[in-house]
Amino acid sequence: MLMGAQGSGKGTQAAILCRELDMVQISVGDIFRWHVQNHTKIGALVRRIMVAGELVGDDLVEQVVHDRLEEHDWNYGFVIDGFPRNRPQAEFFLESYDIDAVIHLDLPDDEVRRRVLARRLCSKCGLDYNLMAHRPKVEGRCDVCGGELIQREDDTEEALAARLRDYHDKTNPVLDLFARKEYVVTIDARPDIVTVQQAIRDKLALPPYALPPYTEAV
Repeated sequence: MLMGAQGSGKGTQAAILCRELDMVQISVGDIFRWHVQNHTKIGALVRRIMVAGELVGDDLVEQVVHDRLEEHDWNYGFVIDGFPRNRPQAEFFLESYDIDAVIHLDLPDDEVRRRVLARRLCSKCGLDYNLMAHRPKVEGRCDVCGGELIQREDDTEEALAARLRDYHDKTNPVLDLFARKEYVVTIDARPDIVTVQQAIRDKLALPPYALPPYTEAV
């Protein structure tokens, strides 16, 4: 389980772990974004909540997580990110599933703001960009499809401030709950992607991270 504020790199680190360790990545945020992009009833509800800078209610989050895990395509394990975000969600999860570790990606609020407000999303294909680390070749245009890069509706100063307050109020007690069960390892999320990935592996006694061919640390 990967936990951390927005912009801490949960999705990126989960993807690397899953790719190399043959596990399934379950991203609650990605599931909700799929619903938004495909204009489902859930998507319409989530969109209104996101624009208001609020978090999705427990019942809906738990339903989505339960339905995803019921697919049982994770025989070798899974990495889940973006869940749980409060104590009731954590208790719901622990009633049915076992976890080996909670990886807490620790990122100061000022760095969260810097990263999140630099994010951009392709309006056509949905590819993520960050103007600090992954700039497009042509300003404002997607490298893959040429679509316009836009800021997510919930990536504003006001919405981010509300989410950070909610995160600290509700998520920190979850970390305390897991810490009492000796699940939590805390990782400094400020360094580059490769350094953070290796720190996770060191903490969990996993094989060293080997960069893919022709890939440089970012």
